[in-house]
Amino acid sequence: MSLFAWPVFYALFIWWFSTGLILFLDRRAPSSLNRSMLGATAVLAVAIYGLFESRDDTSSTGAYVAFTCALLTWAWIEMSYFMGWITGPRKEPCPPGCTGWRRFKLAIQVSLHHELVIVGFGTCIAAGLWDAPNQVGTWTFFVLWIMRWSAKLNLFLGAPNLHSEFLPEHLRFLESYMSKKPINILFPVSVTCATVVVLLLLVAAAAPGATVFETTGMVLVATLLGLAILEHWFLVVPLPDASLWRWAVRSTDHPREGRA
Repeated sequence: MSLFAWPVFYALFIWWFSTGLILFLDRRAPSSLNRSMLGATAVLAVAIYGLFESRDDTSSTGAYVAFTCALLTWAWIEMSYFMGWITGPRKEPCPPGCTGWRRFKLAIQVSLHHELVIVGFGTCIAAGLWDAPNQVGTWTFFVLWIMRWSAKLNLFLGAPNLHSEFLPEHLRFLESYMSKKPINILFPVSVTCATVVVLLLLVAAAAPGATVFETTGMVLVATLLGLAILEHWFLVVPLPDASLWRWAVRSTDHPREGRA
């Protein structure tokens, strides 16, 4: 039982703490942003090293290291966006009355550079770990990438809970690209497909022939995917999810200019 419990607990904690830390740092005074990104970049360098150093480690420790390093890499990517360092060429709200494909193209422009950075990181990770025995880092990164895109598309198509309170002041204009609706056609597809994958991962993790490494890695990734599904449900169910990170968002936002 502990073979399942520890990976679940670890994934839960690092998801909760890393999300809160990013929210907290982004709400600090503008003068602290350079220091935050400098520190995050140093952590990124360590994470990239650990990700590739653990590529041949098929112990449970190797699974934890790869999972953590992939999450830290993703955290840097998210910080670069929420702190306004790598976003997109468009930094204005959606024009009134803009709909359809034009609205979608403008929404893409808002985070185009950021999306290209994600493609670059994802390509390098997939290529660098292509034939490695330890693929936990790759699975982790791509789960975060796919579910992030799913959440963004669901917000674009429409959801009752937009959670704009999590946006820093300089990104509040992003709310104009979201739609407040009861539900959209993509939501059940996103949640159903992801849930099926979680179940398949857990069945494989519990299989009699699974090694400790395989079980640990699959439970870590399944838990992360399960949390991403939970975040999707937060979009449609009125749950007090903001209270999970109240310690991180209670500080006052500091207005500042976005960066290119």
